[in-house]
Amino acid sequence: MYKLLLPLLMLLQITSFAQAPAEKYTIDSASVEHAGVPKGEILKFTFENSKIFPGTKRGYWIYIPVQYRPEQPACTYVNQDGVQWKAPTVFDNLIHNKEMPVTIGIFVSPGQVVAANGQAANDRFNRSFEYDGLGDNYVKFLLEELLPEVEKQKASDGRAIHLSKNGNDRAIGGSSSGAVCAFTAAWERPNEFSRVFSAIGTYVGLRGAERYPTLVRKYEPKPIRVFLQDGSNDLNIYGGDWWKANETLERALTFAGYESKHVWGEDGHNGNQGTSIFPDAMRWLWKDWPKPVATGLSKNQFLSDILIPGENWELVGQGYKFTEGTAANAAGEVYYQDIPNSKTYKVTIDKKLSELTVNAKQASGTSFGPDGKRYVAAGATNQIISYDANGKENIVAENIAGNDLVVAKNGNIYVTAPDGTQNPSKIYLIKPNGEKKLVDEGLKFANGITLTPDQTQLYITESASHWVWIYNINADGTLSNKQRYGWLHSPDNSDNAWADGLRCDTAGRVYVTSTLGIQILDQLGRVNAILPSPGRQISNCCFGGANFDILYISCGDKVYRRKLKVRGANTFDEPIKPARPRL
Repeated sequence: MYKLLLPLLMLLQITSFAQAPAEKYTIDSASVEHAGVPKGEILKFTFENSKIFPGTKRGYWIYIPVQYRPEQPACTYVNQDGVQWKAPTVFDNLIHNKEMPVTIGIFVSPGQVVAANGQAANDRFNRSFEYDGLGDNYVKFLLEELLPEVEKQKASDGRAIHLSKNGNDRAIGGSSSGAVCAFTAAWERPNEFSRVFSAIGTYVGLRGAERYPTLVRKYEPKPIRVFLQDGSNDLNIYGGDWWKANETLERALTFAGYESKHVWGEDGHNGNQGTSIFPDAMRWLWKDWPKPVATGLSKNQFLSDILIPGENWELVGQGYKFTEGTAANAAGEVYYQDIPNSKTYKVTIDKKLSELTVNAKQASGTSFGPDGKRYVAAGATNQIISYDANGKENIVAENIAGNDLVVAKNGNIYVTAPDGTQNPSKIYLIKPNGEKKLVDEGLKFANGITLTPDQTQLYITESASHWVWIYNINADGTLSNKQRYGWLHSPDNSDNAWADGLRCDTAGRVYVTSTLGIQILDQLGRVNAILPSPGRQISNCCFGGANFDILYISCGDKVYRRKLKVRGANTFDEPIKPARPRL
């Protein structure tokens, strides 16, 4: 019999809440030791050199099956809160019966910052901080710190530990806060963890996990397979209703096209049913392996109207220092700025890249006007500059520390001038005759800017918040009826969405680059869909190609493109009135 070394902070301490009597569950044969089945070993270690969770100390256990051979990197299962579910016995049986691949189990306890004097002070218990919060801190801890540490160890017979780096070979699980932690790890890094076991998951309002059902419905689906378990007598306390939260997440996963399975019972907040169904959960999560977990088809109409099945992000160019402003001309050729290099690059219709000789003077935003000229906001020189087809430079306006700009069909230019995150931003209007006018101020880091397809209203992103502002454009070009209009989702580790560039399509949808990816709003300012970034944070976007149905994004040192079903609205074209939005 295995000696299951459990961490001091165990999940099931929560069961002090009053609950209904526990159900009786059948015992799966895989949860029982059998004669003739090779038994793996469990090794215990301590890890206390984390840079992601500094000062923490934690135990972790490695299960190594007899069938493991170092020359073949093993599949991996990571479990939070230490060893649960009679997992080593289950793995012995399922691996022996070829119902799951040869898998090394890693069972890790939450971190503690040990008090200098335990007689006078408590330790800092990191369980909720590490497990309940959204964001990528914990999965970074696993990928960058714990798993490499595991690979430094050896089995008792000297076998080196080699773990597969393929996300299709990795599963992760846990219960309560450990379950939401497992889901978050896969959500943040679906190419690193593709299979999730979630028992009595804490998808409630402790540190933001109540947002998951909404995010699951809005995001482009990810390649994750999820097994959920909960009971109708689970907790219903200050943070929310665990049972209803799990039901809500399951319905969201189904809506969004995820391959998910659930087992509901009547039990409370304990591990009884989870232990009972764990073998079946493993069989289901690993079914068809090594066939990759597939990405599902969402019922989100916005995604259906925008995305082309099978079309994904395609890398256009890389190796730049920092790409920013992005704009397309009337031919659909895309120009983008590499700010530190003061260079401008062009993508032709046949996707060939060419470096232009024009010095853009560390330009940020860029936009084409109805005259065919390319206009840039050169913040380094506090100038607005235009370039004709031959690259001839003309200074349009000076003394504007512009960040981004848009040129309307009537020749009016609108410029955002953020002046840092603490100082009020300024919005300028530059008329075709060169007249410069301050038309608004006060936003917190006004950044991206574009026009509605009918060119009667102006959108501006406020990077230091989660808002997209909207203005009416008056007959003289000035602005009125200013509102916080577009509401954006913010990441867990920031107080703002860091919205940057934005564009509209001809149907009036608004594509906003942000920390979470491209958030797509309807004409009422509601985020209906989110396209995650294929790389680093997206700084700007535009529609290009012969039909303006290819979305280009600047993303750190790379530029990507993706063909869509929609057509971008060009501000240098005649204004278009979109269809009336659904209210």
